Amino acid sequence: MRYSGWQLLKQGLGGHRGWPRMWRDPEPKPDYDVVIIGGGGHGLATAYYLAREHGVHRVAVLEKGWIGGGNVGRNTTIVRSNYLLGPNVRFYEHAMRLWEGLEQELNFNTMVSQRGVVNLFHSDAQRDAFARRGNAMRLAGVDAELLDADEVRQLVPALDFANARFPIMGGLLQPRGGTVRHDAVAWGYARGADARGVDIIQNCEVTGIRRDGDRVIGVETSRGFIAAGKVASAVAGNTSRIGELVGLRLPIESHVLQAFVTEGVKPLLDTVVTFGAGHFYVSQSDKGGLVFGGDLDGYNSYAQRGNLPAMEHVMAGGMAILPVMGRLRLLRQWGGVMDMTMDGSPIITGTDLRGFYLNGGWCYGGFKATPASGWCFAHLIATGQPHPLIESFTLERFSSGHLLDEKGVGPNPWIQ
Repeated sequence: MRYSGWQLLKQGLGGHRGWPRMWRDPEPKPDYDVVIIGGGGHGLATAYYLAREHGVHRVAVLEKGWIGGGNVGRNTTIVRSNYLLGPNVRFYEHAMRLWEGLEQELNFNTMVSQRGVVNLFHSDAQRDAFARRGNAMRLAGVDAELLDADEVRQLVPALDFANARFPIMGGLLQPRGGTVRHDAVAWGYARGADARGVDIIQNCEVTGIRRDGDRVIGVETSRGFIAAGKVASAVAGNTSRIGELVGLRLPIESHVLQAFVTEGVKPLLDTVVTFGAGHFYVSQSDKGGLVFGGDLDGYNSYAQRGNLPAMEHVMAGGMAILPVMGRLRLLRQWGGVMDMTMDGSPIITGTDLRGFYLNGGWCYGGFKATPASGWCFAHLIATGQPHPLIESFTLERFSSGHLLDEKGVGPNPWIQ
């Protein structure tokens, strides 16, 4: 069924009892051309673009839980392409352009809201750094505006401009940045992939990867063996676990990243704001809640929960720039498992094991990259060659020294 205003009226008159399932719940077939491990945003987007762009329809997406239960539904929904380094800014700008047409392409309301993203700066040195980043963005064809304090005040008057410790001197604005409903992204890609013949198999955990010499031939799962011509991993925080199944020791650590939402209030923020003197970012949802997050918890974990010291640290960052938050009640909290690389940039690559492909190490950038990640990963799987947008995102950069250290903090994943 194609969604439209007419269908909404028709189904409403029928008590909304005629809507079909958005995707099937099939039993796994004995074999597929491609098996994708991980039914999150990246895995579903990869399956969708394999079918749509490359005509590969015998694809299975294996999810150990349910669609939307992983990181794709456990983030703060921010999308942007305000990066400094060439490979990153080009890649994330491709994602932004895909976001802009995603609702029409998928025929699904993913609630893309290009409300802008403002990165605050609090010192002369930081202003110069943001001016450099903005210039790099504009040279790459990305929108960027450097704002002074008065311009930021007009945009977000609720901020604490008189803070003696963190004076707000201005900000770098990307007007095309914003937010996207995270659950809807998973549902939209799942629906689109299913319509093109992809089997989405939930409650199907991969327990092993079978190989014949230097080539993969399929996966062992909780629902039996599934043969595959190619196997692709897109499992976010569990990337290291999948790597262990094929003997890959990856430069990745898994950490918990918490996110929070407050009770609903009247309109307060109509843009996304990030704290320049600490790690804090906040936006306001359509329901009125302030959605925010900050630094990850400093210990390795696969648990989708966090600890109180990290929560306190995030709250302190919010109070430093938006003290009105102190009057709001926290409604809920959740955690996602981040696969942190040594340089803070992702890995999308083939491997020495023929037929096995790897997509991981997204650190903080996983959700915003979803369309471009799936688009480029599908190209790699279908053609065997990396798209020019991901030529720098290989494992070899860690041995050759060609790191993509966007934050300039070195090989320490716990401080990315």
